[in-house]
Amino acid sequence: MSTTRFVLNETSYFGRGAREVLPEEIKNRGFKKVLVVTDKSLFEVGVTAKVLEMLDNAGISYEVFHDIKPNPTVQNATEGIKKCRESGADAIVAVGGGSSMDTAKCIGIVMTNPDREDIVSLNGPSNTKNKSMPIIALPTTAGTAAEVTINYVITDEEKEIKMVCVDPHDIPIVAIVDTELMESMPKSIAASTGMDALTHGIEGYITKDRNLMSQMFSMKGIKLIYENLEKAVNEKDPEAVEKMGYGQYIVGMGFSNVGLGIVHSMAHQLGAVYDTPHGLANAILLPTVMKFNGDVSYEQYREILIEAMGVDARRFTKEEVINTFIEKIKDLSEKVGITQTVSEVGAREEDIPMLAEKAMADPCKPGNPREVSKEDFEELFRLAW
Repeated sequence: MSTTRFVLNETSYFGRGAREVLPEEIKNRGFKKVLVVTDKSLFEVGVTAKVLEMLDNAGISYEVFHDIKPNPTVQNATEGIKKCRESGADAIVAVGGGSSMDTAKCIGIVMTNPDREDIVSLNGPSNTKNKSMPIIALPTTAGTAAEVTINYVITDEEKEIKMVCVDPHDIPIVAIVDTELMESMPKSIAASTGMDALTHGIEGYITKDRNLMSQMFSMKGIKLIYENLEKAVNEKDPEAVEKMGYGQYIVGMGFSNVGLGIVHSMAHQLGAVYDTPHGLANAILLPTVMKFNGDVSYEQYREILIEAMGVDARRFTKEEVINTFIEKIKDLSEKVGITQTVSEVGAREEDIPMLAEKAMADPCKPGNPREVSKEDFEELFRLAW
């Protein structure tokens, strides 16, 4: 009999203004000083200030590290580790999207596992000995769900690859999903991170290691995202933004425990080589990969159509299921303003064999429901071109 492992974080808060609980959580846990890890754009436009105000009002000592790229690198993380040591902080507060939270996770892991300071040895399933330095995560995008997952992604600039680090020791001890922070995101970021969350839900639902628990989370999250993304992006409807906050978190609980697939294997290469925003890369590739996976996953597509997308697909043929499912994804993507192709994000056609080779080594590849070869990857990149 096989055993299913499920890892979730300790404590989560949801709702508009939920950041108000931050000082209490810090004080009750006995932390004396925190390092706030955020990205420069959030810091400059005043989003991070909404969190810093909570710390100031409570008299909590902190320092800020905000030198983070949209696709954080080994160098980024190394600088953050140095800053953390110099600050004397005993906890980390991560404010931002996946980039900030992933950097915070890497800093936290190396702070308690100094033997992994090279960072590149953290790639793939990790065997660190110690739990991360405590992290409290406040996401500002409804996308990556890094606040509830055991994954983080760091770019190895030297090799031009995205390292997918999978480690139960990195999960934040507290997640504060404050939808007021999410409302301030520009439309393009809200759209691409929302499609990232949809990709997490769909790939998590069909992945090889899916199970009863993971599919429960994935399906509920897909439904929330599918029904609310358009209003959250185009109208900034507060209720829709709040439901997106829940949706991205819920799919995170699912995929964190069962893995993803080759949409991510391919998207990681566009991010590593051309610095393409991760959510945008996923949105571009999702329809093409879902067509490729259709032969083996169409019954899962049927379930998603019926339960999450409001389509009575019970009597659809296999082809009708696949085509309708892909059209629904494309339609939502277009409604939130994502219409780009791979060639429009700076990719070069002569790079396709190199991108395919890198995708073959990506840690998300084994979870894909259909086996894939280097030639398949080359064809998929061309189809999405």
